[in-house]
Amino acid sequence: MPLKKSIFRLLSHILFNPDGAKKRFLRKHCSKIHNKKILEIGSGKRVNGKLKYSVADYFRRNSNEVVLSDINPGYGHKIVDITKSVPKGFDMIICFNVLEHVFDFHNGIKNLYKALESNGVLFILVPAFYPLHDEPQDYWRYTEHSLRRLLSSFKKVQIDHYGKREYPFFYFVRAMK
Repeated sequence: MPLKKSIFRLLSHILFNPDGAKKRFLRKHCSKIHNKKILEIGSGKRVNGKLKYSVADYFRRNSNEVVLSDINPGYGHKIVDITKSVPKGFDMIICFNVLEHVFDFHNGIKNLYKALESNGVLFILVPAFYPLHDEPQDYWRYTEHSLRRLLSSFKKVQIDHYGKREYPFFYFVRAMK
């Protein structure tokens, strides 16, 4: 990564603090989740023996079963490409920092919906005002309005933003089937 790009990315992490925002969202929602079968989409790679991008540990604390998945077979998780199919029978699906990398996001969301049990919950985190990353597979930035339309098949959709509403850095979504 060129120096100029890495400095900008570091500054954006300092200013936006995506990890802190994600932790606050997880603390707010995870304590209420017990004994569920959960699929994490995009669990990611291990760095120094630890999962760098996974949030599975937040959910494992309350007797939940968490299945790690990724599209990259080199990461050692269950292989799941949400544009093709998603294993069914989950009470919850976590899809953090993935949808912006899915070109066929309409099909991906449709498959995530089908994979959920009745009353299942889909948690989504997507960047809004955030630098491009993992190029060239960084395709989209969503708005609150586009997310509501994309998730219109869900019976209840709650969207929280991080940052000023007119200039959000991220959206956190809780969609109930």
